[in-house]
Amino acid sequence: MRVTFVGPAPTTATAAAAFPAGEDLDERGLAWAAQARVPRADRVVRGPEPACAQTCAALGIEAAADPALAGWDLGAWAGARLADLAGERPDDVAAWLTDPDAAPHGGEPLRALLARTLAWLAALPDGHTLAVCDTTLARAAVVGLLDAPPAAFWRIDAGPLTATDLRGGPDRWTVRATGTPLRP
Repeated sequence: MRVTFVGPAPTTATAAAAFPAGEDLDERGLAWAAQARVPRADRVVRGPEPACAQTCAALGIEAAADPALAGWDLGAWAGARLADLAGERPDDVAAWLTDPDAAPHGGEPLRALLARTLAWLAALPDGHTLAVCDTTLARAAVVGLLDAPPAAFWRIDAGPLTATDLRGGPDRWTVRATGTPLRP
């Protein structure tokens, strides 16, 4: 089995260093995606967000939306910048960054994101799956498959239009690469 997570191309939220809130790809994102190359796969799925659909379209690939690949639900923080929140609500941000069960934003705690991602991986069929989805799922997969503590999530970098490649299967996954750029 093989899974390649591909992060969507940049959006206006990416440029503003804000949490995603369903934005479209920006001009930079469209240009990056036009230059990108993705590996062939037996099946392609994507997150339900507009940026995922638009990235697939720009890459010239068809993909079915999979609700299990929805990006991390950050509730009331969607669209906000972390730097602003750190100034306005420092205790909430500190709790969110240190407690995997905290959800001061009213959305999904980190531990729930990790569990959701591992459940999605456990249900995959044989073959190679290409998943165009928010990079938080790629990071969650790496943390979960390495059986690392939740705090390791904050130490993994997977930016826009990068690939995270996993090989193996339900009980023997290997992280082959993470954060690999897909554009020249």
